[in-house]
Amino acid sequence: MSFQLSFHVLTLFPEMIHQACGHSILKRATDASIINIDCINIRDFAINKHGQVDDYPYGGGAGMVMMAPPIYDAFVNIGKPNAHFIYMSPQGKPFSQAKASELSQKKDIIILCGHYEGVDQRVLDILSPEEISIGDYVLTGGELAALVVIDAVARLVPGVVGKSESINNESFSGTLEGMLEHPQYTRPPIFNDIKVPDILLSGHHKNIEEWRKNKAFERTKAIRPDLLI
Repeated sequence: MSFQLSFHVLTLFPEMIHQACGHSILKRATDASIINIDCINIRDFAINKHGQVDDYPYGGGAGMVMMAPPIYDAFVNIGKPNAHFIYMSPQGKPFSQAKASELSQKKDIIILCGHYEGVDQRVLDILSPEEISIGDYVLTGGELAALVVIDAVARLVPGVVGKSESINNESFSGTLEGMLEHPQYTRPPIFNDIKVPDILLSGHHKNIEEWRKNKAFERTKAIRPDLLI
């Protein structure tokens, strides 16, 4: 079966990925065979019968380091040597909407989820993944970060989100030109004595669009002025 985009996740905890992706938009997209999310358990490629995939760091220090052989063998077993390879790492380049858009054009993406004190540098040197970070903080493992990337990228694949115009009017993308999204409102028209702005009830689409652009600029200037530089 030919998917528009396949994610191959190298992980010690495949159930985390499966459970998170088994709901809402991602589930509908996988059920419709638009995208594919495949988990490869690195423990299946452990170096011994005890399922060992980590060891103490050379040179001493706290924690454990994921071993190179299981990761390398798991990668090779996927059989996608030309896939775009990503390693989720706090040392990587910051993830962005622009990067998500770029990745959504790929056919196959392999994502390595690290754990403990990281992975043996030699497997990174050999396989040369793109290192990506979702923020300047440290998680217990790369699965949560991988899920962020999967969700952000998958929703940009044609057919995953029903109405393309909703994507074009979100923060950082489309008509907003890198700004934050404008405020949103829905029914009821009055809540706790606060009315929906009259302009949104006017039916005048050109004025509404101008109002939204102005509000997006105001919000961005107040919350994320760095985006306007």
